[in-house]
Amino acid sequence: MAAVVLAPSILAADFARLGDQVRQAEGAGAGWFHVDVMDGHFVPNLSIGLPVLESLRAVSDSFLDVHLMMDNPGPFLELFAKAGADLITIHQEVSPHLHRDIHEIRRLGCRAGVALNPSTPPDTLREMLPAIDLVLCMTVNPGFGGQQFIPEVLDKVARVRRMQAEMNIDSLHVEVDGGIGVSNARQAAAAGADVLVAGSSVFRGPGTIEENYTAIRASLAVAV
Repeated sequence: MAAVVLAPSILAADFARLGDQVRQAEGAGAGWFHVDVMDGHFVPNLSIGLPVLESLRAVSDSFLDVHLMMDNPGPFLELFAKAGADLITIHQEVSPHLHRDIHEIRRLGCRAGVALNPSTPPDTLREMLPAIDLVLCMTVNPGFGGQQFIPEVLDKVARVRRMQAEMNIDSLHVEVDGGIGVSNARQAAAAGADVLVAGSSVFRGPGTIEENYTAIRASLAVAV
């Protein structure tokens, strides 16, 4: 199995202690963090924005994967790039000019990703796949942390990998986000995901942040 990134989602962190909790995860080996931005329109919830991203960037050199769960992301891309995003992911469902937005993200110096809701087929990305760095397959319906994992999405992960092979695309991250933990991390990786977003299972799990992160990483070495 190829190297798999475990990316803690700060949506589940204690925001009064965000810097400290990120450092704890980094101490356990985390070098990639997922930042969920929700607009209360595309998804039924509000979450963090630019000030939190700027604050996080000021205290961490880790890779910041910013997931924009918002309508009309185009006008905000430059703001999030300047605030410290390393990768910006936008949703296929709400970007009417996806090609333009992806190339704008790249122009701004960030890597570019496209997210798919559980009901969105991966074939909708065929024309864009050569231009992006990451496909995010949501394993819950976006909008809230702590939801139950939707196992059927793992077939979508495998379909993205098959499409990548058919199109002879050398490099592509496939990320899963939602309900990832010790019980299913290995299955997600076996399906072809190489970036696993874990929020509640890292920041609100049964042990310390370090123990939770280490337990999930250890589960990746256990046979399915």
